[in-house]
Amino acid sequence: MPAVVDLSQPAANILRQGTAEAHERAEHSQGAKWLARGELDKEEYVRFLMMLWHIYDTPHIPSSRPTHNPGLFARSANIAADISYLLNVPEDSWQTHPLHVALTSSPPPALTQYVERIRELAASPDPSRLLAHAYVRYLGDLSGGQFIRRRIMKAYGLEDGAGVSFYEFRPLGGGASSSSTASTMGDLKKIKEWYRDGMNAGVGDNTELKAAILEEARLAFDYNTALFDALNPPSTTSSSGSDIEIDSPLHSPVESSPPSPPATDVSHSPLGVAVKTQEDPKVVYEASQPPTEERFVSLSSVIALVAALSITHLVLVVGGFTGERGFAKLENFQQWLAGVFGPTAA
Repeated sequence: MPAVVDLSQPAANILRQGTAEAHERAEHSQGAKWLARGELDKEEYVRFLMMLWHIYDTPHIPSSRPTHNPGLFARSANIAADISYLLNVPEDSWQTHPLHVALTSSPPPALTQYVERIRELAASPDPSRLLAHAYVRYLGDLSGGQFIRRRIMKAYGLEDGAGVSFYEFRPLGGGASSSSTASTMGDLKKIKEWYRDGMNAGVGDNTELKAAILEEARLAFDYNTALFDALNPPSTTSSSGSDIEIDSPLHSPVESSPPSPPATDVSHSPLGVAVKTQEDPKVVYEASQPPTEERFVSLSSVIALVAALSITHLVLVVGGFTGERGFAKLENFQQWLAGVFGPTAA
């Protein structure tokens, strides 16, 4: 049963609390664990990047909105560069590589459903639900993805930093001169805060929109879980760190949702159940169960399609996942390293 969330809260809070259970399912999937521990065979990791490339690679819709920043969030070019580097082939030829040909000839149902869902939303009269996919994917890239980056570098001998540009973001507000400057943890935190603030301002007090985005975010997490489940097991599994709990690439909430007060007045809507309580007249929302058929959403078009929305300050900055917990874990871990081994360890 999905958690009941108070829809009077800012959109970022609603998504953080309302996707906690879906995030847990994704985090505990076997594929996410293999990825987070750097246990996937190198070829399988490349195959995973190819699937992500198809999810992120969507048509770009120009926008003059100040929060529209494709230069900061575009991921498909970075993913293509990493794939080319890992396969040791030119960037203009990796799509004809046997590994990609095999993937496109017989794609996993999870990938097909994910991409189809994104295209469906992009073509709909109101593509605002795409914001949920940006939230799940981009915030994950900015949070748990930063821990994954370190694991990937170690697992595949990428200590020089090449081959992991997918996880790299330039500082917020940086110009062309900063395009090659890697963001610090503080920079990434600022990006996520900017995104959450912009999303809250853009969505405003529209409770129907909040409910729809929450429902879609839960579905996006399910799509990502299915994508992890489509990964092939490693040929050899390292016992190192097998008993360590690691955040998945998807972001996670910092705190669990508080228990909801007893409901006394219930009204149904196409999106779920709207409830008013005696103790608190605020509107809360319980999303309906997701459709039986799996669907996946791409985040690449979120930023682009946000321009089509009537949301003025919709910030698709930290897309991916509202990875507050994942980000907090990473920061705590770095602080612990600095305390034990000195500042350079972190």
